[in-house]
Order: sequence, then structure tokens, then C-alpha cells
Amino acid sequence: MSSPAVYTHGHHASVLRSHTWRTADNSAAYLLPHLRSGMSLLDVGCGPGTITADLAAIVAPGPVTAIDTAQDVVARAGELMSERGLADVRCEVADVYRLPYADGSFDVVHAHQVLQHLADPVEALAAMRRVCAPGGIVAARDSDYATFTWYPSSPGLDEWQELYHRVARANGGEPDAGRRLLSWARRAGFTDVTATGSSWCFATPEERAWWSGLWAERVTSSAMADQAIAHGLATRADLERIADAWRAWGAAEDGWFAVLHGEILCRV
Repeated sequence: MSSPAVYTHGHHASVLRSHTWRTADNSAAYLLPHLRSGMSLLDVGCGPGTITADLAAIVAPGPVTAIDTAQDVVARAGELMSERGLADVRCEVADVYRLPYADGSFDVVHAHQVLQHLADPVEALAAMRRVCAPGGIVAARDSDYATFTWYPSSPGLDEWQELYHRVARANGGEPDAGRRLLSWARRAGFTDVTATGSSWCFATPEERAWWSGLWAERVTSSAMADQAIAHGLATRADLERIADAWRAWGAAEDGWFAVLHGEILCRV
């Protein structure tokens, strides 16, 4: 049985600023038309729980279980559920390869930006399929780093994109997961799969400042920075240069950045 790859992003404050920005509307819109009140749902890799909370509000009073491998973010997710009065959400530490739930336990199994970080995403999807009830849905959405695009051009951001690919793959993950989701789902045994795509776009001054600022900080201060140095893929000076490129892009009045995601809805 596989073990999770090293999580490239880690849980630095700069990473959590991005994760807590995510909502069901901006990160799981492809799934929302298929949800209804009373469904049971498992959210795999819930992080700080902002998407989980939105999904839980939609399926209420259906029970929701949110899992992650990191105790600190699971605790943070639990605090968010309490703040929002979502008493039917259970937050637990668990591993997607070893889901501690009976076969067919959930109507919906959801994972956002999880499969790209795993050493064996096909095995993970098979595990998600096992705990999904007949007639239920396994849903996953992952970005595809090779398709990220921006303006104006920036050699520093080109260097960042190449470095991210090298670090993520050295950690055992696949940063271009979005384009592979359909293939992975079929290899996991799904035969009824709807594959789609959607994007995030950052183009207003506020969006540029936020997106560039968190990536400049990630590049120099998050787990990714430590891993890049540990793998011998970058020096501290390289990372500072890339961070400066992010700040320069963020200051550009005509700056624009798009993130493409792959999505799958798999019927069990």
C-alpha cells in the first residue's frame, strides 16, 4: 500500500492564506449541482475546512466527515465548523490510502488539490471509490502547473514554474495532475466519468497583490523553500530572485495570471 508523497506546500501561513480563500463556489462549482440535503459526504484533504463548511451547509442535515493527515489543520477545520454552527461535521486525522470507513459509507467523496501530491493517485481514487455508496459520486479537482499562464512575461516566473515542477516530482507528486484525472479515474476502475475544467484568474490590483505576495512568501519561507534547498534544486539566492520576480509581476498594472484545473465526477 502506498504512502503519501511529501506535501510540497506544507502549512506555512502563506499557504493557509491561499487555502482559507477557497470556497465551494470558487473551487467546487462543478460538484454543487449534484448535491442535495441529507447526503453523507467525505472531504479528503480538507485543510482548514473552508470548502468543507460550504459543502456541509448544502448537504445538511446529512453527516459530513473531513479528513487530513495534519493534526494542526484538522484542529483548525474543527474550529471553523464550530464557528459556523455545523454540528454534523466530524474532523479527523486519516490517510486516503487507509480510509477507516466501511465500504459504501458516503454518498459523495470529494478531494480538492489532493491527488497531485500523492505517490499513487490511482490507488487513492480506488480507496475513495470503495467508501462511496452505489449511485454515489467521487469528485476531484486538481490544478495543472504546466498550463499556468501570465502576463507580462517574466523569466523569474518561468524559473519558478520549472522549479516547482522539479520540487513536486522530487517529493513524489505530479504537479500536472489536472490533465491526468480522467486517465487516473479510469485506471481506478471508474467507467462513468465526466471530465471538465475550470480556472482561477487574478487580474485586479487587489488580486495581484494577494497572489504575488503569498507566492513570494511561499518561495522563500514555506516547506517548498526548504525542500528546494534540501534537494539541491535551488539556492537561497535563487529563491530570493524568484520572490522578487513575483513582486514585480504583482506590481505590474496590466498583470494577469490564470490557473487551470482539471475536474472529474465519477459515478459509482
